[in-house]
Amino acid sequence: MIHVVICDDHAILRRGIRDTLTEAPDITVTAEASGYSELREVLRTATCDVLLLDLNMPGRSGLEVLASLRETHSTIKVLVVSMYPEDQYALRCLKAGAQGYANKAGDPVVLIDAVRVVMQGRKYLTAEVAQMLAESLSQPMVEVPHESLSERELQTLLKIASGKRLTDIAEELMLSPKTVSVYRARVLEKLQLSNNAELTVYAIRNQLV
Repeated sequence: MIHVVICDDHAILRRGIRDTLTEAPDITVTAEASGYSELREVLRTATCDVLLLDLNMPGRSGLEVLASLRETHSTIKVLVVSMYPEDQYALRCLKAGAQGYANKAGDPVVLIDAVRVVMQGRKYLTAEVAQMLAESLSQPMVEVPHESLSERELQTLLKIASGKRLTDIAEELMLSPKTVSVYRARVLEKLQLSNNAELTVYAIRNQLV
């Protein structure tokens, strides 16, 4: 039996994932968590072979959680389930220690196969990510400006481009508006842009949103 823990701040999405996984006779969901603090408590008692981790949660980002898990729970296999574009986050997650990356917009039944794959010690890659990897190997690497952004800076860029105000972003990420403003300033500097409108245009042109 594969023991799965789901970590996502949206209760409805957790319920949907749980319902999907319970259709598999060899998978059982042993616990759920809505954020990193709760996840730490859950992992003290719950059996977990595979962790389904959302990237976009309040407080610590998914990549920060991945780094912590590598130190504290190195035997747990992590499958990232996110709404972010695969071409922007899949490779980041794999490099950070995840065993796989699945998009929330995909077929929910795919999660069952993904859990089984990572449980076997293999990497789970969608066809899109596999194709992206193949192309990166066959073509010269062309670095784009946003690849220099940190995790928080990229999150800030995506949320601004989605039309959210700094105060809203601060609340979602559980940061102070001043801290988010600093991230915004860094993004503008690194991308050599001047304002939110230009950030939005950049994100659209680079298919980040």
